[in-house]
Amino acid sequence: MAESEGQEKTEQASGKKLSDARDKGQAAKSQELNSLALFGAGMLLIFMLQQFLSGRISSLAIKTFTTLDTLTINVNTVQQILFEDAYFLLSTLAPILGGLVVIAFVVNVAQVGFKFSPKAMMPSAGKFNFFKKAKDMFFSSRSFVEVSKSLLKLIIIGLFTYFVLADLITKSTALVELSLTEIMRFMMDSAYTLLWKISMVYAVIAGVDFIFQRYKFKKDMMMTKQEVKEENKQSEGDPLIKSRIKRMQYQAAKNRMMGDVPKADVVITNPTHYAIAIKYDMDKDSAPRVLAKGVDSLAQRIKEVAVKNNIPLHEDRVLARALYKLCDVGDQIPQTLFKAVAQILAHIFQLKNYRKKTIV
Repeated sequence: MAESEGQEKTEQASGKKLSDARDKGQAAKSQELNSLALFGAGMLLIFMLQQFLSGRISSLAIKTFTTLDTLTINVNTVQQILFEDAYFLLSTLAPILGGLVVIAFVVNVAQVGFKFSPKAMMPSAGKFNFFKKAKDMFFSSRSFVEVSKSLLKLIIIGLFTYFVLADLITKSTALVELSLTEIMRFMMDSAYTLLWKISMVYAVIAGVDFIFQRYKFKKDMMMTKQEVKEENKQSEGDPLIKSRIKRMQYQAAKNRMMGDVPKADVVITNPTHYAIAIKYDMDKDSAPRVLAKGVDSLAQRIKEVAVKNNIPLHEDRVLARALYKLCDVGDQIPQTLFKAVAQILAHIFQLKNYRKKTIV
């Protein structure tokens, strides 16, 4: 089994690793499948355009052979012939070449999807390292596998081609009795026969290679347990840093909460373990709201701040526990506890009004 840094790759590749590999242009792709598609498409295009191709080649052959006795060889005629032949070749093969370009693009997209990968096109020192390239090309296990595949493919297709051509050569002995047009048609038919038979053999090779490439890519992308941990740490953050951030956030929230205690109307206590600061703004809220809550040492701090700011303390063990359990800081009092809290607030407000009248 493959190893990385002394550890076995036992874990399946994560989505992030597959995505990163795709950004770098790495994907499970069979070049043999591309070759098969081009081979098959070329065969189909030749079949569809055989009348056009045979007519063009026939006209060129007739023109060439009928002008041989009157052809004057000089610089001008050679240049003209080269220009005409180049134009003939381009105009004749353009439909086939254009179709093959489209097929190659479609097959690549079908295998790996459409995704532009700028990273794969970026220059890097490794791409221009001649010695590394030579080592990978001649002395790596991958190069050995690729060379073995190529040799096996060459042997299989070569033997098959030999048997097909042997039969065509036997049939070609009758060409002496045919016209030039018939000879060209025979050549096109023979080429098509050779292509489609070879494409059937190549289909088997491409299918095997496609399965092998997907298996190899999946195996190469596997991760060690340490790589999984490192990736999780990068994506989710270092646990120590996350813990520190949580502590800082908790401390900031607690400081804000303690800053709201002086605004409270009453602090309901356990009396030793729980403390809940309550505020009721009749103009803004439909029910009393929890400004702060705490247990044990935090409850003691809330009570100290309340006493320092002349906030009344009201002892109610059951209500204090219920408020602490059911309410978070900033929540309104639930309907089940509204009556009990309202009675306490009514008593507190009456005391405040009484003190104001007494002072006046």
